[in-house]
Amino acid sequence: MSFFIDVQGTLISDKDKSPVDGAIEFINELNDSKIPYMVVTNNTKIISEEFHGFLCNLGFKIPVQNYLDPFMVLKKIVKNPSVKAFGAEEFSETLEKMGYDITNKEPKTMLIASKKDFSSDDYASMIETALGSVDLVGMHATSIYAKDGRRYPGVGAILKMISYATTKDYEIIGKPSGAFYEEARRRLNLQQNSDISFKDITMISDDAIGDLCGIKELGAKTVLVLSGKCKSEKEIEPIKNRIDRVIPNISSMLEGRVG
Repeated sequence: MSFFIDVQGTLISDKDKSPVDGAIEFINELNDSKIPYMVVTNNTKIISEEFHGFLCNLGFKIPVQNYLDPFMVLKKIVKNPSVKAFGAEEFSETLEKMGYDITNKEPKTMLIASKKDFSSDDYASMIETALGSVDLVGMHATSIYAKDGRRYPGVGAILKMISYATTKDYEIIGKPSGAFYEEARRRLNLQQNSDISFKDITMISDDAIGDLCGIKELGAKTVLVLSGKCKSEKEIEPIKNRIDRVIPNISSMLEGRVG
């Protein structure tokens, strides 16, 4: 038994970033019981080390080797530093800190990350950029972006729109990319010096489409929490066969002592 655990809406609240009920206790239980796990987040706002530190300051005792986000694998996929970035201001700032050039007039890659207030002009710029000689890359493919109690199109939804408008294929860095999940599994096995397969992993997330459906195809078990993007089982009716368990929040995982 081992776990992949989402952050936003699963471990921390979408509204105020406070720990969800039972979340700290769940991580403590995994640590105390020496159960293998990886915290896999689609953080695209701040440097990985800073976001990991933020979680630890909230009270989560997550070893650094148990943490993975898209920034940690970005340079394996986007090797040319010249990029056009669409996302929150913090996303662009972090890219610059990582050595990417976001001002070049002839970018090689177009990167899309989460932002709640993309405008029609932003979408027009995305289409115009995608029609040029650039690679189209999403930092992840969330279905919905939840912010301040409201739900907005996630990066996955935006990528599909841009792809439909331009006939351009795209690549995904974070969840639910198979390569990202494989990297998380590799790191999980390094912790244990083992060979844990996806059939032995349970993924816990609030994003049924953007997280759980992808890893279900790899053979993992899936648990949907209703503490984030998804508010009821009715919302997942068309894909309910891909969700093994639905729970109110992560505290329910403690009822059976992490079963």
